[in-house]
Amino acid sequence: MGPPQPNAESPFRERPALEDRVAVGILTTGELEVLGRMPWSSNMTFLVDVRAPGAPIVQGVYKPVKGEQPLWDFPAGLHRRETAAFELAAALDWNLVPPTVVRDGPLGEGSVQLYVPTDYDEHYFTLREEPAHHRWFQRLCAFDFIINSTDRKGGHILLGRDGRLYAIDNGLSFHCEFKLRTVIWEWAGEPLPPELADDVGRMADEGLADGAAGLLSRPERDALLARATALAAGGRFPVDPSGRRHPWPLV
Repeated sequence: MGPPQPNAESPFRERPALEDRVAVGILTTGELEVLGRMPWSSNMTFLVDVRAPGAPIVQGVYKPVKGEQPLWDFPAGLHRRETAAFELAAALDWNLVPPTVVRDGPLGEGSVQLYVPTDYDEHYFTLREEPAHHRWFQRLCAFDFIINSTDRKGGHILLGRDGRLYAIDNGLSFHCEFKLRTVIWEWAGEPLPPELADDVGRMADEGLADGAAGLLSRPERDALLARATALAAGGRFPVDPSGRRHPWPLV
């Protein structure tokens, strides 16, 4: 389930067609107007209109730090991990995560992610059989291993009305301790496609771009590069020998 589809009474807008770099500029500089709290979220998450001079109004999902529930295994500041996921995916040119920025807002610092109008009946388990999506899911599978995603549920994958797939809710990632939990195990043990192996190997050799590196601690950066190096050297998708590395609920 998810937010209602846009209609005359709904606060949800259709999204104008924007390049990611343009969207990042609007999200960074625009004025935020809180429209309401997003449902079904454990942390405070708000739908906002974002208005920047000379730009179309876009909508974002605003997650302030002060609205986070304390976690025993993650420090406060999940918004920085949300944004690091976008920055890393953008640096890899993998087109996985909606544009996301760290900025101040009506409730203090947080992340603002471009809102994706979507059909909330669609999720990983309804989309995975479509061959046209397989290469994108393979990128996400490798990406989630690299960022050490601990909570890749099926409902965290959206099919936008623009026809693109998007991976959202990336805050529980980048931990130093290996904690991978995901629903994507279809390619376990299979060889990485050569272009994915090349991308991962290049990142492992060159290090993180500044956009992601500046949002993570030194131990988190080192652990990420160690995972990337291992994935590139192994040349295969991750395997779960325990059978327990699944999030709950699955969707």
